[in-house]
Amino acid sequence: MKLKDQIGNLIEVNTTPKRIVSLVPSQTELLYDLGLEDAIVGLTKFCIHPIQLKTTEKVVGGTKQINLEKIKTLKPDIILCNKEENTKEIVEACESICTTHVSDIFTIEDSLELITQYGKIFNKKVSATKISNQINANLTNFKAFVKDKPTLKVAYFIWRKPWMVAGNNTFINHLLELNKFENVYNNLERYPEIELENLSSNGDPEIVLLSSEPYPFKNEHAIEINNASPHTITVLVDGEMFSWYGSRLIKAFNYFKTLRQNL
Repeated sequence: MKLKDQIGNLIEVNTTPKRIVSLVPSQTELLYDLGLEDAIVGLTKFCIHPIQLKTTEKVVGGTKQINLEKIKTLKPDIILCNKEENTKEIVEACESICTTHVSDIFTIEDSLELITQYGKIFNKKVSATKISNQINANLTNFKAFVKDKPTLKVAYFIWRKPWMVAGNNTFINHLLELNKFENVYNNLERYPEIELENLSSNGDPEIVLLSSEPYPFKNEHAIEINNASPHTITVLVDGEMFSWYGSRLIKAFNYFKTLRQNL
């Protein structure tokens, strides 16, 4: 079987891969939910769902730094990467070891395409269809729920010192839009650094969302935000729900409902 991955690379899979290395946490979770737990021989230290997958012998590094020699000793049939999570150098190094698939996710549609591709590559079409159908059903339900909700101006923080936010051309921004959250940093690309003291003058967000990852924001950081912009409501949110794709999306829309109801 030949197919193009999500960055346009043509890959060839002649037999169902039996030994998988995943360098992306959300994709590791998807593999598990597809029923491929026993095929996962390598993953990153950030692959925390489900927790029982992360054993010492399986961890091959992080998403930006990997142990290539350890990956080679695992003798993978395929390595799974992501354009944003992994560097070009990592992808090229993986390609020298075995077949390498690279995802590139900006929208729900991209995520559904990835699930379909994994269903084909790993001979899990039935499981992939089931996951996709559940995501679509939950998305349809959420769209009906949020339809009459007012649009709220928000800023979504991902890092501190330097302060960084999610901008345009990101999966996070796509999910903010689905929530009817107007991202005040939508005019900036990717993950720009911002000056906290300029928060009110940059679109004047009604709500600041502080993500649990990659920076683990806590209540004391919310106080910092409120000192800079006293009239802004600051909310701690589950970053996995806003940035993990794949099967995590099954849970995400119920989380978004609860978040909206509590605002």
